[in-house]
Amino acid sequence: MFPDLPEATVARLPEYLRALHGLAQDGHDTVSSEGLATAAGVNSAKLRKDLSHLGSYGTRGVGYDVALLITQIEAVLGLTKHRKVALVGIGNLGHALAGYGGFASRGFSVAALFDAERSQIGERIGTLVVRHIDELAEVVAAEGISIGVIATPARAAQQVADQLVGAGVTSILNFAPCVLNVPSGVDVRKVDLAVEMQILSFHEHRKALTALPAPEQPAGEATGS
Repeated sequence: MFPDLPEATVARLPEYLRALHGLAQDGHDTVSSEGLATAAGVNSAKLRKDLSHLGSYGTRGVGYDVALLITQIEAVLGLTKHRKVALVGIGNLGHALAGYGGFASRGFSVAALFDAERSQIGERIGTLVVRHIDELAEVVAAEGISIGVIATPARAAQQVADQLVGAGVTSILNFAPCVLNVPSGVDVRKVDLAVEMQILSFHEHRKALTALPAPEQPAGEATGS
């Protein structure tokens, strides 16, 4: 039976998986909840609760079996099946995403590249050639693509999303700085780098304000009577 996981837990599972792969590469067969929590950047109580949803409780005095936990998390995340991705928008960001080697090691492959600009069509990036967006439906069907990545300007993103959905894509990763309207049954994850920078700006602003010395009281203002 597929576990009914809280969204917050689902969002943390890739971090646990990343940490576990690192531990495995370093030769660790087991890891304590505290050790895994530190590697993943969460507190150990939250980690134990998250993993309990998977039916994994570890062994007292030993911890978690690293290889087994990797298998469990990959199974829940659906990473036992290799998933093909279509990338739309081959500007600066699109080029970077198309050339990113980390997808393959995590069970994904960019199977097709698309753009609407004639100047981009036919460009070769790695082993792929950029196709015109009009070919999207045909290629999605032929390649069995279920995930689309949008790296277009905001003004084009909704139209691209409509085309992806119309072609049968059911999951979208959106890098365009806008909100997409999609039918129920289509999942969208939004990555807005500017928003993340603004959040960091808030923290910088708060640190600067809390570091300021307290204002001196004017002479003659006593603390009592």
